[in-house]
Amino acid sequence: MNNTCDSISPQVQAYLDRIGYEGPIDGSAEVLAALQECHLHTVPYENLDILNRTPLSLEREALYDKIVMRHRGGYCFELNALFGWLLRELGYTVTDFVARFWRDETDTPPKRRHHVLQVEAEGQLYLCDAGVGGIVPRRPIRMIEQVEHPQGEECYKLERDAEFGWMLLELHRGQWRRLYSFTEEPQLPKDFLMASFWCEHAPDSIFTKEAMLAMRTREGRNTVAGQEFRIFSGKDVHCFTPQTPEAYDEALLTYFGIPLASR
Repeated sequence: MNNTCDSISPQVQAYLDRIGYEGPIDGSAEVLAALQECHLHTVPYENLDILNRTPLSLEREALYDKIVMRHRGGYCFELNALFGWLLRELGYTVTDFVARFWRDETDTPPKRRHHVLQVEAEGQLYLCDAGVGGIVPRRPIRMIEQVEHPQGEECYKLERDAEFGWMLLELHRGQWRRLYSFTEEPQLPKDFLMASFWCEHAPDSIFTKEAMLAMRTREGRNTVAGQEFRIFSGKDVHCFTPQTPEAYDEALLTYFGIPLASR
Protein backbone atom coordinates (compact mmCIF):
# COMPACT_ATOMS: atom_id res chain seq x y z
CA MET A 1 0.00 0.00 0.00
CA ASN A 2 1.16 3.53 -0.75
CA ASN A 3 1.68 5.69 2.30
CA THR A 4 1.04 8.91 0.41
CA CYS A 5 -1.10 9.99 -2.48
CA ASP A 6 0.92 12.56 -4.43
CA SER A 7 -1.72 13.43 -7.02
CA ILE A 8 -5.47 13.33 -6.64
CA SER A 9 -7.62 13.13 -9.74
CA PRO A 10 -10.48 15.60 -10.25
CA GLN A 11 -12.96 12.73 -9.75
CA VAL A 12 -11.44 11.82 -6.39
CA GLN A 13 -11.32 15.46 -5.32
CA ALA A 14 -15.00 15.87 -6.21
CA TYR A 15 -15.79 12.81 -4.06
CA LEU A 16 -13.81 14.25 -1.14
CA ASP A 17 -15.68 17.53 -1.57
CA ARG A 18 -18.96 15.62 -1.64
CA ILE A 19 -18.27 14.10 1.78
CA GLY A 20 -16.71 17.27 3.17
CA TYR A 21 -13.27 15.80 3.82
CA GLU A 22 -10.50 18.42 3.90
CA GLY A 23 -7.77 16.61 5.87
CA PRO A 24 -4.50 14.95 4.88
CA ILE A 25 -4.22 11.99 2.53
CA ASP A 26 -1.52 9.78 4.00
CA GLY A 27 -2.86 6.21 4.05
CA SER A 28 -3.16 6.21 7.84
CA ALA A 29 -5.78 4.52 10.00
CA GLU A 30 -6.80 7.90 11.38
CA VAL A 31 -7.49 9.26 7.91
CA LEU A 32 -9.42 6.09 7.08
CA ALA A 33 -11.60 6.66 10.14
CA ALA A 34 -12.15 10.30 9.24
CA LEU A 35 -13.18 9.38 5.69
CA GLN A 36 -15.73 6.84 6.91
CA GLU A 37 -17.17 9.23 9.46
CA CYS A 38 -17.45 12.02 6.89
CA HIS A 39 -19.19 9.62 4.50
CA LEU A 40 -21.77 8.62 7.10
CA HIS A 41 -22.53 12.29 7.84
CA THR A 42 -23.05 13.37 4.24
CA VAL A 43 -24.21 10.49 2.04
CA PRO A 44 -27.65 9.14 2.98
CA TYR A 45 -28.72 5.54 3.05
CA GLU A 46 -31.84 5.46 0.88
CA ASN A 47 -33.96 3.21 -1.33
CA LEU A 48 -35.87 5.80 -3.35
CA ASP A 49 -34.82 4.43 -6.73
CA ILE A 50 -36.12 0.99 -5.79
CA LEU A 51 -39.47 2.45 -4.76
CA ASN A 52 -39.64 4.54 -7.94
CA ARG A 53 -38.71 1.47 -10.03
CA THR A 54 -35.61 3.16 -11.37
CA PRO A 55 -33.21 0.31 -12.23
CA LEU A 56 -30.09 0.25 -10.09
CA SER A 57 -26.62 -0.02 -11.58
CA LEU A 58 -23.54 -1.16 -9.67
CA GLU A 59 -21.20 0.09 -12.39
CA ARG A 60 -18.70 2.52 -10.95
CA GLU A 61 -19.50 5.31 -13.42
CA ALA A 62 -23.23 5.10 -12.64
CA LEU A 63 -22.62 5.06 -8.89
CA TYR A 64 -20.30 8.05 -9.15
CA ASP A 65 -22.87 10.01 -11.12
CA LYS A 66 -25.63 9.17 -8.65
CA ILE A 67 -23.79 9.67 -5.36
CA VAL A 68 -21.19 12.33 -6.16
CA MET A 69 -22.62 14.33 -9.05
CA ARG A 70 -26.35 14.17 -8.20
CA HIS A 71 -25.92 14.17 -4.41
CA ARG A 72 -27.95 11.03 -3.92
CA GLY A 73 -27.37 8.12 -1.57
CA GLY A 74 -28.07 4.43 -1.95
CA TYR A 75 -27.89 1.16 -0.07
CA CYS A 76 -24.97 -1.08 0.83
CA PHE A 77 -24.26 -2.48 -2.63
CA GLU A 78 -24.03 1.06 -3.98
CA LEU A 79 -22.47 2.94 -1.07
CA ASN A 80 -19.74 0.48 -0.13
CA ALA A 81 -18.88 -0.24 -3.76
CA LEU A 82 -18.15 3.43 -4.41
CA PHE A 83 -16.55 4.04 -1.01
CA GLY A 84 -14.26 1.08 -1.70
CA TRP A 85 -13.30 2.66 -5.02
CA LEU A 86 -12.44 5.93 -3.27
CA LEU A 87 -10.25 4.15 -0.72
CA ARG A 88 -8.38 2.28 -3.46
CA GLU A 89 -7.80 5.53 -5.33
CA LEU A 90 -6.31 6.96 -2.13
CA GLY A 91 -3.86 4.06 -1.83
CA TYR A 92 -5.60 1.69 0.58
CA THR A 93 -5.77 -2.05 -0.01
CA VAL A 94 -9.46 -3.00 0.01
CA THR A 95 -11.14 -6.43 -0.05
CA ASP A 96 -14.89 -6.80 -0.59
CA PHE A 97 -16.89 -9.32 1.44
CA VAL A 98 -20.54 -10.34 1.44
CA ALA A 99 -22.30 -10.51 4.80
CA ARG A 100 -25.39 -11.91 6.52
CA PHE A 101 -27.36 -9.20 8.32
CA TRP A 102 -28.67 -10.53 11.65
CA ARG A 103 -30.19 -7.50 13.39
CA ASP A 104 -34.02 -7.71 13.50
CA GLU A 105 -33.94 -10.79 11.25
CA THR A 106 -36.68 -13.35 11.95
CA ASP A 107 -35.60 -15.83 9.27
CA THR A 108 -32.31 -17.12 10.65
CA PRO A 109 -29.73 -17.75 9.50
CA PRO A 110 -30.25 -14.76 7.22
CA LYS A 111 -29.33 -14.75 3.55
CA ARG A 112 -26.21 -12.98 2.30
CA ARG A 113 -27.46 -9.51 1.37
CA HIS A 114 -24.93 -7.03 2.71
CA HIS A 115 -21.64 -5.64 1.33
CA VAL A 116 -18.77 -4.83 3.70
CA LEU A 117 -15.14 -3.79 3.25
CA GLN A 118 -11.87 -4.99 4.74
CA VAL A 119 -9.29 -2.22 4.54
CA GLU A 120 -5.58 -2.36 5.33
CA ALA A 121 -4.08 0.69 7.01
CA GLU A 122 -0.65 0.91 8.62
CA GLY A 123 -0.25 -2.86 8.45
CA GLN A 124 -3.53 -3.57 10.27
CA LEU A 125 -6.86 -4.82 8.94
CA TYR A 126 -10.08 -2.92 9.59
CA LEU A 127 -13.76 -3.57 8.98
CA CYS A 128 -15.27 -0.55 7.22
CA ASP A 129 -18.92 -0.02 6.40
CA ALA A 130 -20.67 3.07 5.03
CA GLY A 131 -23.76 1.23 3.84
CA VAL A 132 -26.18 0.50 6.71
CA GLY A 133 -29.32 2.48 7.47
CA GLY A 134 -29.42 1.52 11.13
CA ILE A 135 -26.90 2.35 13.84
CA VAL A 136 -23.52 0.82 13.00
CA PRO A 137 -19.90 1.69 13.78
CA ARG A 138 -19.12 5.22 12.69
CA ARG A 139 -15.40 4.45 12.67
CA PRO A 140 -13.57 1.37 11.35
CA ILE A 141 -13.33 -1.68 13.60
CA ARG A 142 -9.92 -3.32 13.90
CA MET A 143 -10.24 -6.97 12.95
CA ILE A 144 -9.14 -8.56 16.21
CA GLU A 145 -11.35 -10.88 18.23
CA GLN A 146 -13.03 -9.80 21.46
CA VAL A 147 -11.67 -6.24 21.51
CA GLU A 148 -14.37 -3.78 22.56
CA HIS A 149 -14.71 -0.59 20.54
CA PRO A 150 -16.63 2.15 22.39
CA GLN A 151 -17.87 4.82 19.99
CA GLY A 152 -19.79 7.49 21.85
CA GLU A 153 -22.77 5.78 23.50
CA GLU A 154 -22.32 2.72 21.28
CA CYS A 155 -19.96 -0.24 21.66
CA TYR A 156 -18.98 -3.00 19.23
CA LYS A 157 -16.71 -6.02 19.04
CA LEU A 158 -15.82 -8.81 16.65
CA GLU A 159 -15.79 -12.49 17.47
CA ARG A 160 -15.26 -15.67 15.46
CA ASP A 161 -18.14 -18.02 14.75
CA ALA A 162 -17.32 -21.58 13.66
CA GLU A 163 -20.07 -21.55 11.02
CA PHE A 164 -20.48 -17.93 9.94
CA GLY A 165 -16.95 -16.49 10.25
CA TRP A 166 -16.46 -13.00 11.63
CA MET A 167 -19.42 -11.82 13.68
CA LEU A 168 -19.88 -8.11 14.45
CA LEU A 169 -21.66 -7.65 17.78
CA GLU A 170 -23.26 -4.55 19.27
CA LEU A 171 -23.86 -3.85 22.94
CA HIS A 172 -27.61 -3.36 23.26
CA ARG A 173 -29.19 -2.72 26.67
CA GLY A 174 -26.33 -4.44 28.42
CA GLN A 175 -26.34 -7.52 26.17
CA TRP A 176 -24.19 -8.36 23.17
CA ARG A 177 -26.27 -9.13 20.10
CA ARG A 178 -25.40 -10.08 16.53
CA LEU A 179 -25.29 -7.32 13.94
CA TYR A 180 -23.85 -9.06 10.87
CA SER A 181 -21.42 -11.82 9.92
CA PHE A 182 -19.08 -12.48 7.01
CA THR A 183 -16.43 -14.92 5.84
CA GLU A 184 -13.11 -13.99 4.27
CA GLU A 185 -13.88 -15.02 0.70
CA PRO A 186 -13.04 -12.02 -1.53
CA GLN A 187 -15.91 -10.93 -3.75
CA LEU A 188 -15.74 -9.49 -7.25
CA PRO A 189 -18.14 -6.70 -8.28
CA LYS A 190 -20.18 -9.22 -10.28
CA ASP A 191 -20.66 -11.35 -7.15
CA PHE A 192 -22.99 -8.73 -5.66
CA LEU A 193 -25.32 -8.55 -8.67
CA MET A 194 -27.67 -11.38 -7.68
CA ALA A 195 -28.01 -10.26 -4.05
CA SER A 196 -28.67 -6.70 -5.14
CA PHE A 197 -31.20 -7.87 -7.74
CA TRP A 198 -33.06 -9.81 -5.05
CA CYS A 199 -33.14 -6.79 -2.74
CA GLU A 200 -34.36 -4.60 -5.60
CA HIS A 201 -37.10 -6.91 -6.95
CA ALA A 202 -38.13 -9.66 -4.51
CA PRO A 203 -41.67 -9.31 -3.12
CA ASP A 204 -40.46 -10.10 0.39
CA SER A 205 -37.49 -7.72 0.24
CA ILE A 206 -37.72 -4.98 2.87
CA PHE A 207 -36.40 -2.49 0.31
CA THR A 208 -39.53 -2.70 -1.86
CA LYS A 209 -42.02 -1.93 0.94
CA GLU A 210 -41.62 1.71 1.91
CA ALA A 211 -39.13 4.56 1.97
CA MET A 212 -36.11 3.97 4.19
CA LEU A 213 -33.61 6.76 4.68
CA ALA A 214 -30.98 7.35 7.33
CA MET A 215 -27.99 9.60 7.85
CA ARG A 216 -25.90 10.40 10.89
CA THR A 217 -25.63 14.01 12.00
CA ARG A 218 -23.37 15.73 14.51
CA GLU A 219 -26.35 15.90 16.86
CA GLY A 220 -27.69 12.37 16.27
CA ARG A 221 -29.29 11.01 13.13
CA ASN A 222 -32.09 11.65 10.66
CA THR A 223 -34.33 8.85 9.42
CA VAL A 224 -37.42 8.26 7.32
CA ALA A 225 -39.78 5.30 7.65
CA GLY A 226 -42.49 5.44 5.01
CA GLN A 227 -43.78 9.00 5.16
CA GLU A 228 -42.61 9.81 8.69
CA PHE A 229 -39.42 11.80 9.27
CA ARG A 230 -37.65 11.30 12.58
CA ILE A 231 -34.97 13.80 13.59
CA PHE A 232 -32.89 12.56 16.54
CA SER A 233 -30.87 15.08 18.52
CA GLY A 234 -29.28 13.84 21.72
CA LYS A 235 -32.07 12.14 23.64
CA ASP A 236 -34.80 14.10 21.86
CA VAL A 237 -36.64 13.08 18.69
CA HIS A 238 -38.85 15.23 16.48
CA CYS A 239 -41.29 13.29 14.31
CA PHE A 240 -43.39 14.72 11.51
CA THR A 241 -45.14 13.64 8.32
CA PRO A 242 -45.08 16.07 5.38
CA GLN A 243 -48.61 16.73 4.17
CA THR A 244 -47.85 17.39 0.49
CA PRO A 245 -45.40 16.00 -2.09
CA GLU A 246 -43.75 19.42 -2.19
CA ALA A 247 -43.24 19.40 1.58
CA TYR A 248 -41.85 15.87 1.39
CA ASP A 249 -39.32 16.90 -1.25
CA GLU A 250 -38.34 19.94 0.79
CA ALA A 251 -37.75 17.73 3.84
CA LEU A 252 -35.59 15.38 1.77
CA LEU A 253 -33.41 18.33 0.79
CA THR A 254 -33.30 19.80 4.28
CA TYR A 255 -32.50 16.63 6.23
CA PHE A 256 -30.73 14.43 3.66
CA GLY A 257 -29.39 16.85 1.07
CA ILE A 258 -31.30 15.10 -1.72
CA PRO A 259 -32.36 17.65 -4.36
CA LEU A 260 -35.58 17.06 -6.26
CA ALA A 261 -33.88 17.51 -9.63
CA SER A 262 -31.55 14.58 -8.88
CA ARG A 263 -34.35 12.02 -8.59
